[in-house]
Amino acid sequence: MLYSNVNIAVLIPKLEQIQQELLNSKIQDIATKKPYESILKLIKSSSFPNRISFSPDFLFGAGSSALQIEGAGHEGGRGLGLWDDIVKHHKDVYVDVDKFPTKIDHYKRYKEDVQHLKKLGVNSYRMSISWSRVMPDGTLKGGINKEGVNFYDNLINELLKNGIEPFVTIIHFDYPLALQQKLGGFINRSIVKHYKDYCELLFKTYGDRVKYWTTINEAEVTAIYQYMYNIDNISTEACQTTRICKQSYNLLHNFLIAHATASKLYRTKFQAIQGGEIGLAISSGSYVPYSSKAEDVAAAQRLMDFYWGWVLEPVFHGDYPKIMRKLVGNRLPKFTKKEKKMLKGSANFIGINYYTSHFAIYEPNRTKVIGDSFDALARSEVFNDKGKTLGYMDQYAGFYVYPEGLYNVLLYIKNKYKNPKIYITENGCASTKNPNPLKNEHRVAYIAAHINATKAAIDDGANVRGYFAWAAFDTFEFQAGYSGTWGLYHIDFNNSLKRIPTDAAKWYKKYLTKDLIGFT
Repeated sequence: MLYSNVNIAVLIPKLEQIQQELLNSKIQDIATKKPYESILKLIKSSSFPNRISFSPDFLFGAGSSALQIEGAGHEGGRGLGLWDDIVKHHKDVYVDVDKFPTKIDHYKRYKEDVQHLKKLGVNSYRMSISWSRVMPDGTLKGGINKEGVNFYDNLINELLKNGIEPFVTIIHFDYPLALQQKLGGFINRSIVKHYKDYCELLFKTYGDRVKYWTTINEAEVTAIYQYMYNIDNISTEACQTTRICKQSYNLLHNFLIAHATASKLYRTKFQAIQGGEIGLAISSGSYVPYSSKAEDVAAAQRLMDFYWGWVLEPVFHGDYPKIMRKLVGNRLPKFTKKEKKMLKGSANFIGINYYTSHFAIYEPNRTKVIGDSFDALARSEVFNDKGKTLGYMDQYAGFYVYPEGLYNVLLYIKNKYKNPKIYITENGCASTKNPNPLKNEHRVAYIAAHINATKAAIDDGANVRGYFAWAAFDTFEFQAGYSGTWGLYHIDFNNSLKRIPTDAAKWYKKYLTKDLIGFT
């Protein structure tokens, strides 16, 4: 999910202005001429990598999250989640709030949805478990909700019965509201104990069948947008005014300790018996220097350090990037020796959520930084010093399509972190303002181009083991609601939530099930 784009585009006027200027410029003319036609031609050619060019055990899937599709928020013994409270108190900011309680009713229609996944031809499904559904107040003392536990038991069994591997995320943005109200959520280190209890319940209950665990989805996105930019009014510090932030760093620090704690638990108590893998997912776009100036080259590296390195350096090397220590100073928490040891090597794989890329320019004035870390002394730009963009503007996606950026991310991680196992856990684009969301050949081109980039990275040595299109079904995309119609399967809210395959779903099915090249 392109969480950062959705939130910033809605809430920060400057970016809204930039987007509008782009749509009013020659870029709009280019977009209407279908700049992706060359990609559609490529997938009809023999040079496009077909399904059998990937290893037989390569995971080709689609993804969603409990928060965004399940519904039944007040049913089946589920406790309230953080996002139930956010949407309730900020209805003026969100689109489709009337659909939030029910969403696409996956909780009641999961068997039907598994059949749609089977028809799609995927061999894996990236899903998440709602902490609030299995432990209503987030604690063992508060009790385990058997009905919620049974729901995921049934869903996992249904997937496996249909030849689909569950790829499970333990926290995908949401967690019990009670933990936020009592502890302050992940700002409070004591939440780690409850997270560990939650993880142990999942490993004990589902680990005999679930072989892929993702501890946390996009911790850095939550830290930057929910706390540094406070877009959901959770933070209690005046970071937006002062530009001197602390809570965002504390939050991610505790996320990392929670991840390492869960990883240690799984690896010491369950992995040898259950034979699975555990990792975490980050949001990644490549950063290209705005110009050839040394200061812009350094700015691009800093943004990588402040996004990817913020998570990956501790996970691979046991501590934060040196540049973060230098620029953030004592606001950046310190790990103990025990924590460093626990963090280092704590992931069997890294999940990459990739959508687009940006230029990076040196920016010493933190008041001019919008959408990036205030401390990075850099900011993202759409155009470089020569007026060029990265890729083409997709008028329906609402952002620039740059598959080369995915290739660059994969090779960067390969070279910097000794070629770890990688799964592309999210990749896709919206169909915003598309007059017919079923006719989404722009998404066919997007997915195909990124599959092509993935194969190129594999051919150049990157250890990529899977690709998941986002999203399997139309998802509630926070401030944007359902306006982006992100799903391979479109949900008709005017016709009993009917699931309808889009052109992108039809192409993906053909690609996965028949090894045929092309789109008709």
